Amino acid sequence: MQYKGLKAVDLFAGAGGFSLAAIQAGYSLEFAVENDRHATETYRKNICNAISKQTELFELDVETLNPAELQETFFTNSRCDLLLGGPPCQGFSTHRIRDAGVGDPRNKLIHTYFSFVKKLKPRLFLMENVPGILWKRHEDYLAKFYEEGEKSGYKLFAPIVLDARDYGVPQRRRRVFILGVAEEINTSDFVWPPKPTHSHPNKIPKDSSLLPWVACQSVFSTPVNVDDLNNQHMNHGKELIEVFKKTPINGGSREDSGRVLPCHEKHDGHKDVYGRIDPFQSAPTMTTACINPSKGRFVHPTEHHGITLRQAARIQTFPDSYVFYGGLIAAGKQIGNAVPVELGKVIIHHISQLLGSSDETSVSHETAQECA
Repeated sequence: MQYKGLKAVDLFAGAGGFSLAAIQAGYSLEFAVENDRHATETYRKNICNAISKQTELFELDVETLNPAELQETFFTNSRCDLLLGGPPCQGFSTHRIRDAGVGDPRNKLIHTYFSFVKKLKPRLFLMENVPGILWKRHEDYLAKFYEEGEKSGYKLFAPIVLDARDYGVPQRRRRVFILGVAEEINTSDFVWPPKPTHSHPNKIPKDSSLLPWVACQSVFSTPVNVDDLNNQHMNHGKELIEVFKKTPINGGSREDSGRVLPCHEKHDGHKDVYGRIDPFQSAPTMTTACINPSKGRFVHPTEHHGITLRQAARIQTFPDSYVFYGGLIAAGKQIGNAVPVELGKVIIHHISQLLGSSDETSVSHETAQECA
């Protein structure tokens, strides 16, 4: 079902993964907010200039905007149906060092997000973040978020961790999603989270409709347009290229190549760095450094270099027509930060059941206008 006639907003929009998912689900995206200059170039050229020309992009720090004014501008005679957003997660994603990330000023942006909930009064809101937000050291931030939600008339479902590969994305990627539903909406028959569509191939019951996790083979076997701006990878020195040549194809690791660095001698962690992606499995999580083999298992399955921006974008299920701007490093960061488009679509379709058909939505909006 396409949820036409419904209106959405995307905060902390990045390069537009969540926005694209909503648009493909049939939503009208009223406006988006993002302040990273490279991400805004990508967003504007793809979303605003081509895919959804009515969408307004605010290239500003979200904390400088007035939610009440935006409510008056965009929803005077209608209502926001869905508020999306993935507040910056660096404070929550710091590695498991004791108390790391506590007090990071970026953590409070989840409360900035909620200031928009209170003024825009969306019927649904969906916030995405990293699993680290659930660590005990950050529980005060989350407790306040839930407290504000209940005070503002929302039913908030418990945070859930979803793995993208359970929903057909060729990547193992675990992220937290928090769903809020306006109290007037009946949730008695609603099931959250959406049921997985895919699973480990060895754990699928014979009578199940589940499909096996999607391997990332087609990401690398499908030809790329010769004019694709994102068909580029890091340039490596001769020494590193020789290491890649020694690394077995289709999943070989740094240890297989014989490469040992001083940091590797002190402990045996980071075994995935400089490793090859196995195309017959789901890809590893695309991070903000997904094009850098020194940061993870990001070496091409058979060729002697890191993966390209286009290959990383395909793993994140962006269409090849979606171009990322800002150069190699900036584009890689945008790709790694994005919500996989196909995962976003699955979740948005699922929660939109709560809003009824587009005809019902149109009637409810018209009624709201008559009563205003």
